[in-house]
Amino acid sequence: MIKGMLVGLLAAVFVATAVPAMAQQVKVARIGFIGATFASANLARREAFRQGLREAGYIEGENIIIEYRYAEGKFDRLSAFAADLVASNIEVIVTGGASVTRRVKQVTNTIPIVMTNDNDPVGNGFVTSLARPGGNITGLATLTADLSGKRLELLKEIVPKLSRVAVLGTSTEPGNGQALRETELAGAAFNLDIHYIDILDRSQIEAAFQTATKKRADAVFLLTGPIFVSQRKQIAEFARKSRLATISYRPDFVEDGGLVSYAPSLTDLSRRAAVYVDKILKGAKPADLPVEQPTKFELIINLKTAKQIGLTIPPRVLARADKVIR
Repeated sequence: MIKGMLVGLLAAVFVATAVPAMAQQVKVARIGFIGATFASANLARREAFRQGLREAGYIEGENIIIEYRYAEGKFDRLSAFAADLVASNIEVIVTGGASVTRRVKQVTNTIPIVMTNDNDPVGNGFVTSLARPGGNITGLATLTADLSGKRLELLKEIVPKLSRVAVLGTSTEPGNGQALRETELAGAAFNLDIHYIDILDRSQIEAAFQTATKKRADAVFLLTGPIFVSQRKQIAEFARKSRLATISYRPDFVEDGGLVSYAPSLTDLSRRAAVYVDKILKGAKPADLPVEQPTKFELIINLKTAKQIGLTIPPRVLARADKVIR
């Protein structure tokens, strides 16, 4: 009887010590996520990224911790964010846009970096090629420059007698130059007069629309950039006041009052970025993970805005829309 009690006691002691030890063996991954704009501007993309992680078996707070950093349009904060994450031994850094990727790349060439969206990874010097990145950066490309022709084609269908287009961009934004060249080439093919207006600060947006009006532009074409993301409501308002059709690369621009957007699904790209994180945490090297291109595109139209600027969207265009805001 005493022997049985002793065996039971030893077994209880073993269970009591083994369970905590087993719990301690659960590896908790630590990754960083840096965005150039406000957290509120990226809620859908953030949730899509977290959904992708859940699909891969990660649960925040249990086996993965995500350190979020948002610069809120203050680009000088990006480098400090990157340095802070590097110093805290983050295993992977996820970047929301080319401006962020550039700052993080300047801080580390060893910690893996996953791009959720980049308009020109090769041209920006982030990867050697899409097939073989060759360094510590990989992820998703948006092909923004390649879509310039499609966006101008949409404008021609929407705006009667379209002849002049004001292109708003930020010359310091990675990929801006290539996107502008592609837009100008597409404009020439459609016999459109393209007028570029450089915006380096949000305070220049109102003057840009005044210039577009003076140049008798029929529409406004937005290139990529954090300024346009953080100031999308302001841009939509100026466009309505100027009675100018505006096409963007982000659906939330249309949701906030812009006219139309045609672009890769950013939520889909964010979800797919989680797959890269999973592969890297399991031992894959960014240099060996090809940069993937978008597979899902979205056309979104705001009919309320169209009515406010006196524009009728052709039925054939509406029929192709993935979402219509009324």
